[in-house]
Amino acid sequence: MFLVLFLINLYYNRKLMDLTSYILKEFKPLSLETKVSEVKSLFNENEYSHFPIIQNNVLIGLISETDIQSIDEENKEIGYFQYLFQLFYTEESNNLLDLIKIFASNETSLVPVIDEKKQYIGYFNLIDILHVLNETPYLNEEGIVLLLEKEISEFSFSQVCQIVETNNGKILGLFTSEIGTSTLKITLKFTSQDVNEIIQSFRRYDYTILSNHEEDFYLEDLKERSEYLQKYLNI
Repeated sequence: MFLVLFLINLYYNRKLMDLTSYILKEFKPLSLETKVSEVKSLFNENEYSHFPIIQNNVLIGLISETDIQSIDEENKEIGYFQYLFQLFYTEESNNLLDLIKIFASNETSLVPVIDEKKQYIGYFNLIDILHVLNETPYLNEEGIVLLLEKEISEFSFSQVCQIVETNNGKILGLFTSEIGTSTLKITLKFTSQDVNEIIQSFRRYDYTILSNHEEDFYLEDLKERSEYLQKYLNI
């Protein structure tokens, strides 16, 4: 999974609690009695990939635009085609990262919301949720993004934080972007007045720097030495 852990500050945590204000109720959910032709018309009028279906206000599934377009019997009720229904949803208490995972794993632009009694409340729109994510410091604030690689057995999130903070840096976000058999890759975003010192500190702790940075004097030094050696060999 591309996202294993996201470390963020208190501002972001507050954002996770505000998702209920993004619950939409612009259209009524479908019922088992809704005709196929009506569902097709609804998809033609909207850009959603799925629509929820309820019975007695309980979510029983969703129908996708791809599946509904494959049905030729337009006068039939969609209840005849329950084998095409998918079931996914989120609860009011879910956080932003869990919600994004639901969107991604179901390849959908709409996720229904249910309460603790499994009653249908409304739905989230993917575009709205991406806007919420974009407002987080990790994406919204200017900073340096480092791609690091480290042996799994030697990796520690606390060590990464310590390296940045002891060099007067401020972490905006950190997550594991890839895990291999023996190493993992970490994407780190931070702010600092001395980026080079933080980069060199990671090297001293045996982190491999996979991204390129103008502030990385180590690479510039290697380049100058290489050019000097080449001139020497050409003499």
